[in-house]
Amino acid sequence: MGLGGFGASVAVTLQQLGCDVVAVDMDIERVNEVADLVTYAMQADIGNPDLLPSLGLNNFDGVVVAVAEDMEASIMATLVAKEIGIPRVLCKARDDRHAAVLRKIGADTIVFPEVEMGKRIAKNLLSANFADWISLSPDYSVVEIRTPSYWVGKTLKELDVRRSHEVNVVGIKEGDRVEITPNPDVPLTEDMILMLIGSNETLEKL
Repeated sequence: MGLGGFGASVAVTLQQLGCDVVAVDMDIERVNEVADLVTYAMQADIGNPDLLPSLGLNNFDGVVVAVAEDMEASIMATLVAKEIGIPRVLCKARDDRHAAVLRKIGADTIVFPEVEMGKRIAKNLLSANFADWISLSPDYSVVEIRTPSYWVGKTLKELDVRRSHEVNVVGIKEGDRVEITPNPDVPLTEDMILMLIGSNETLEKL
């Protein structure tokens, strides 16, 4: 519901991941942009309480309400989705007040895409050694880091990073290959990208 930058990206990516996606927006140009990339795209008023029942959405697994600028339409779409029994409703919120209303009417997940991306980019800017930083919670994250120079040539078994650094290596990327169960006896090279999980405090120290 809503095909701005965020909504269109979610719709097309879900389709690419194998989902059947119905995409809806009032703007026909936005509808046309994704029409060939999703199962079905249509022009309609998301704030119309009769829209979701007419689509047979009670058979759907979830709804993404990606309209935040039009708070009334966002609230109405969320309310109707929950009333007809959609199992999961994810909503984009404009601000804390909008989010509070969405929670009260039953939204299962609320996101602030711009805020979350801004925080992620800021962390990456301040953590030059990290290739990427994904927050799991206020206290824990997953990061991608090039093999530290003092780890090169050593194995995970030798380093025992869980004990020595209080982090877990959950994967290793080398070129286009990703190993999610890294062999603890293989020496690390400087070209490897290590995926680590741990507390933010520990990761920042590392």
